[in-house]
Amino acid sequence: MRSYFLRYSTLIAALFWLVSLSAAANNAAVLDIPKSVTSSLERNQIPKDAISISVIEIEPGRPGKHVAKNILGWRPEVVMNPASTMKLLTTLSGLDILGPQYRWRTNIYTDGIIRQGVLKGNLYLQGTGDPKLIPEELAKMMKELQNLGIQKIDGNLFFDRSAYAPSVMEHNTIDGESLRAYNVPPDPLLYAFRTLSFQLGKSRTADFIDISYTPALSQLKVSNQMQLVDRPCDNWKSNIGFKLDPEEIGNTDQALTAQFSGAFPSSCKGVNFNIVALDANTFLTQGFAAAWELAGGTWAKPPIGKDGSVPLAARLLLQFEGIKLADDVLDINKYSNNVMARQVLLTLALEKMGKPATTANGDLVIQSWLKQNGLNFTDLVIENGSGLSRNEAISAEQMNQLLLTARNLPVAEVFYNSLPIAGTDGTMRNRLLGQLRKFLHLKKKPEARIKTGSLVDVRAISGYVLSKSGKMYAVTSFINHPNAWRGLEAHDQLLTWLLEDGPEPKHAR
Repeated sequence: MRSYFLRYSTLIAALFWLVSLSAAANNAAVLDIPKSVTSSLERNQIPKDAISISVIEIEPGRPGKHVAKNILGWRPEVVMNPASTMKLLTTLSGLDILGPQYRWRTNIYTDGIIRQGVLKGNLYLQGTGDPKLIPEELAKMMKELQNLGIQKIDGNLFFDRSAYAPSVMEHNTIDGESLRAYNVPPDPLLYAFRTLSFQLGKSRTADFIDISYTPALSQLKVSNQMQLVDRPCDNWKSNIGFKLDPEEIGNTDQALTAQFSGAFPSSCKGVNFNIVALDANTFLTQGFAAAWELAGGTWAKPPIGKDGSVPLAARLLLQFEGIKLADDVLDINKYSNNVMARQVLLTLALEKMGKPATTANGDLVIQSWLKQNGLNFTDLVIENGSGLSRNEAISAEQMNQLLLTARNLPVAEVFYNSLPIAGTDGTMRNRLLGQLRKFLHLKKKPEARIKTGSLVDVRAISGYVLSKSGKMYAVTSFINHPNAWRGLEAHDQLLTWLLEDGPEPKHAR
């Protein structure tokens, strides 16, 4: 395994880049903001002192020897709120430190014995923060348990969350929306993002509403009291009532009912209603129980999951390995999953500084990694590593330094491939569609791989643009302003300019 500590060659490459970039900045003319971007800012009432832009051209060299030329800098040194583009720092450092093949482990212990297909004893689940323990993965875990000769469990479930400090699991939000999936807090035993996802739509065979949900929960039923109405599907959520009965549920074997009421448009073909409505123990208990039953397993009696440390006398039954980090990073960056990013940060703390993992220790690990790669990010603020924060801060210039560093690391292509592709997938799937059509005739088509970020008063982009002439640009732009929500057009104009080789003198405008 590649050493985490200082690597001489990497440091030399980073220093070479800094010298090269400085020389370029001093000797080359740095372009002004393109007129199309300026016009968009004016049209959308976003002052120029509310935006920062950094564009560098990454010039290929030998592996690990890419250098950069400064192309455009508008307030690039100003530290601003980056929103979800902060995930680039978390995922890149995670890939380089842990390795793309890293897998989280969920350990299952027991204090009992297996006899004639029956486990007589309790199960203890000890998590390490697998961010993608989803129903498909839990089904694999159930199969592995059955392969041990278990068909029936005569005992209870206990959950050991000692990998994380209690403070990082507190359900704090920046907007008060505690039932929204994007606000789910970290959890060493996070299952299915602790989110119930209901799919609603008009039945194909009859005049009523179909409701299905995932993940399966052992004690959950759905009560459908909605009425079909003839109206557009726009704003369908505003006419839907949802209630979980009983509202105050402890972790018991009591049945739950998800009640839907209100008016549902018949024109809606299939929409998702996501909600975080259960405490972590109840959700995991009922999810585990349902998965076990779906696999053909049985219980002596329904489990009532509880917090509890693994006893010293317990023995390890199973060490379940989750999806590799490279695949998790793809989900984090393409779809901007907040809790997954937070768990990568905490995993860095856990693996490098031991448990209980804290955000502060994750910050220390990343800061050390930055220094090892010759990056001195003055005024960098990491609060949780996801960008879902009012306090996280970085400059556009620093973000581009990070993007260049990425091209010189062994994980360069894994990281590059994790970014959303404009007009194709992730959070960029509906962006630049018209602009990209102009290049359909080209044998080698340009592309923009861009991580987006958005909060109230914040819009951000950061990533790579491969122009129509084959040049590679790193581009980062932040808008921090009450009208930031109007800034999508300006950012798209900036990306279009790069796709068209706008920095070339003959194209400059």
